[in-house]
Amino acid sequence: MLALVARLLDWLRSLFWKEEMELTLVGLQYSGKTTLLTVLASGQFTEDMIPTVGFNMRKITKGNVTIKVWDIGGQPRFRSMWERYCRGVNAVVPHYLHHLPPPHIYDSILACYMVDAADLEKVEASKNELHNLIDKPQLHGIPVLVLGNKRDLPGALDEKQLIEKLNLSAIQDREICCYSISCKEKDNIDITLQWLIQHSKSRQC
Repeated sequence: MLALVARLLDWLRSLFWKEEMELTLVGLQYSGKTTLLTVLASGQFTEDMIPTVGFNMRKITKGNVTIKVWDIGGQPRFRSMWERYCRGVNAVVPHYLHHLPPPHIYDSILACYMVDAADLEKVEASKNELHNLIDKPQLHGIPVLVLGNKRDLPGALDEKQLIEKLNLSAIQDREICCYSISCKEKDNIDITLQWLIQHSKSRQC
């Protein structure tokens, strides 16, 4: 009986309540952020993806959840923007980025950190940038989803190796989750989307 009532409430909620969340995609260049955004939005993989310069924003609607995704460039000159878009508030922007709009403030803000799991030479830099980002006081407690992309390539790190190499076990002040994915083969894209939607709901309760 209780299960039936719960399902009924969920159904009514889906009819009348629309949920919005804001997600920031960050990570070094060529990690697959823009590719992931395209796959989430259209289900299609594009081989010749042009790296994001500055930022890219798209809205993705899944059921009654709308995800506003900020895809922020991973080149060194854009990394100072990561914190601003992860915390979803206005901040001073460098003069050469004055054309960028401020992120809208949503109830649910999540960060998704992309890593090229097949580029072992950049793993250390990825770790340093991740820890520098989440050490910012303004980002305290924001959930982080770490995605090791390109698992389809030989030698790519698996989830256990990513957790070790990125020192994720040292992060104790927030929920952090790590998946090994392939945008090209669409491996684990479904559980990635499921995690995002679930956390959009839990953070609005």
